[in-house]
Amino acid sequence: MTSRERVLSCCERKGFDRIPIKHEGTPEVNQQIKKYFGLKNDEQMFTVLGDDFRYVEPGYIGPELKTFPDGSVEGYFGEHYIYKEFDGGKYLESVYQPFKGVLELQDLDRSHFPTADWFDYSTIRAQAEGIRERGLAVCAGSAGDLDFINGISRARGMEQVLIDLFDDNEVFLEIMRARFEFYYTMHERILQAADGGIDFMHVGEDLGNQLTQMISFDIFDRHFAPKYGAYFDMVHSYGVRTMMHMCGTVWSFLPRLIELGLDVYDVVQPTTPENDIAALAENFGDKLIFQGSMDVQKEIAFGTVEDVEREVKRRLDLFPRGGLILGPSHAIQAKSPIENAVALYKTAGSLMENIPSWVFQIEGVNEAGINMSKLF
Repeated sequence: MTSRERVLSCCERKGFDRIPIKHEGTPEVNQQIKKYFGLKNDEQMFTVLGDDFRYVEPGYIGPELKTFPDGSVEGYFGEHYIYKEFDGGKYLESVYQPFKGVLELQDLDRSHFPTADWFDYSTIRAQAEGIRERGLAVCAGSAGDLDFINGISRARGMEQVLIDLFDDNEVFLEIMRARFEFYYTMHERILQAADGGIDFMHVGEDLGNQLTQMISFDIFDRHFAPKYGAYFDMVHSYGVRTMMHMCGTVWSFLPRLIELGLDVYDVVQPTTPENDIAALAENFGDKLIFQGSMDVQKEIAFGTVEDVEREVKRRLDLFPRGGLILGPSHAIQAKSPIENAVALYKTAGSLMENIPSWVFQIEGVNEAGINMSKLF
């Protein structure tokens, strides 16, 4: 099977030669993996790990995103990001929020709103065809697209956003409208440019925290459901599956998201019994495809190789004919033993253990930092 055949058969629960794989690691972890195998770039790493997916993206041609004296970089909505170190790893964090403290619509500066016209879609079809020719599944978008709670909080503040959701603040609703229009239009233009070459469209929304849901069902139906329903319908109209990144415990939202048209739940964070992959398989396994689920907070970070092998085998038993795309429950974090990451893919059967010489000739980007487009 090619990777794309494997992934599509998994989604249709028709069986496969091995379980499909989708890798994610922090830049520090990816560098360690490349060093472990003697690889030069991310494309070589994805090949060796057996990642079955690749992404297309439009080129940015909009206004210059400024770099400021403190080293921070401007985001699409005018927020500023800077690298901050957390226990051995670096993440881009928002350090300037242009909509912070804005409570009246008349005070909202809409000049910070981006447009889908800031991107060049002319190479999308060629990108998709190139990925398909290599036998891989094609994705577009990212976990940071739509992403109303996290995305708007980076330009407004998380506390204010959670208050906004309760009191229907008109400033928040206008920013939400603009963010939806921006990503909806961008994604539709990607789909149009690809001309049938996309398999999955990727968005995100962290509806859960470690233990439970972040917002009420009433708030979800009032503010989120209409937009996600419209977005999922648009994606399906192009014959493409929807993939939604959700950190935290979100099982309680799954019935509603299924009704709205969600196909793939990415990345499955198994922090409560209800969100364990076995419980999700029992309750939603005939309606959803799951992606991820290997715990980056437990087995991968602090367990042994044997712990990782046991958890992979448990998933192989739960999904013998499909329904799960295996991978970590988020980016594998810095300081996690590389042996555990290797064990994940080796036990899944995707790891290229005896690397042929042609792999070392693959050209690609050696990503030294986080792709900022995933945050905006």
